[in-house]
Amino acid sequence: MSNAIGIIFANSGSDNLQGLAAERPVAAVPFGGRYRILDFALSSMVNSGIRTIGLVTPHQYRPLLDHLGAGKDWFLERKDGGLFILPGVMHGLAGSNHLFCIKDLENNCEFLEKEYVKNVVISSGDKIYNLNFKETLEFHNEKQADITLLYKTNPYPGCCLKNKLVLRLGEEQRLAAISDFYLPEEDDGEIPEFAGILVIRRELLLEMIQRYSSGGCIDLMAIITMNLGSLKVFAKETNSLIGTICTIKDYFERSMDLLQSSVREQLWLGVDRTHTKIVDNPPTKYAEQAQVRNSLIASGCIIAGEVINSIVFRGVVLEEGCRVQNSILMPQCHIHANAQTNYAILDKSVRVHRDNSLQGSKSHPLVVLKKTVI
Repeated sequence: MSNAIGIIFANSGSDNLQGLAAERPVAAVPFGGRYRILDFALSSMVNSGIRTIGLVTPHQYRPLLDHLGAGKDWFLERKDGGLFILPGVMHGLAGSNHLFCIKDLENNCEFLEKEYVKNVVISSGDKIYNLNFKETLEFHNEKQADITLLYKTNPYPGCCLKNKLVLRLGEEQRLAAISDFYLPEEDDGEIPEFAGILVIRRELLLEMIQRYSSGGCIDLMAIITMNLGSLKVFAKETNSLIGTICTIKDYFERSMDLLQSSVREQLWLGVDRTHTKIVDNPPTKYAEQAQVRNSLIASGCIIAGEVINSIVFRGVVLEEGCRVQNSILMPQCHIHANAQTNYAILDKSVRVHRDNSLQGSKSHPLVVLKKTVI
């Protein structure tokens, strides 16, 4: 068991998901046929031996509670430790640039004070990854670090770095600077980009909360940046696949990535599995005329139409003659005969009647909101 507790900030909101996060936080958005985005950070902590995890929630927390329950499916229904719901102060304001608001932590100091562990692993809840933190915690302890930031190396300087933090590394992986922009340097072809995950000494975190909470909603990353000279802050690279969901384009691309076997191997088929809420559905029924190519189909569906390069969640009905291509269909959607979708994202319980056609594009997929009838 790890000498650490975990905190996941699941209260991030976004006005760039075209309604998918209107009634739920980004962390609760369905992903990959049977998961929620939150499942990946939560499973990674559990698989790393972390048995006490706090979840910072927004005001619209019902979808999270419906999914998580008491944490049984993540082995967190425990007498000692377990899953803790932490009410957030910042309610995932759309457009907010805060990653880890210090006021959210101040509001839940009791969670930090009653656990006598050395370190806290903090992650944002809008990430798709499968990462074991044991190696990171070992690195953190060996360096006797105050804080360790995880980063991914971006292989080309022409990438989009909007709303991302770039790390400047010194000797022995000591962090020299943190910035929200990239300055081209001679022969510099790699960019260390903060992965939204860090390890911090618990006592130091409590000191920061006490010192800075009176200043309003200051981001923990801003506090770390201000104190780089006096703290031992290190950075550790991870080779794990990490995807961030900020826009509808992010969501669509990260979902379509799952159709690649190499991505599925990294996320789902390794030693550490991604856990989610178990639903006892019957197997999916495929009619004789059904045609399915390069798609992920969850349980409990009835497939009589054509499915190409798509992700279909639980309980979807596709009638004979319909065509679903390059699309994401969330639970309980119903596509009637001869209807078509292409580059479309259908939220839960959408019904598309016969002969209708929904057409988006790869760069601008069409989003249909929950319970819409077309």
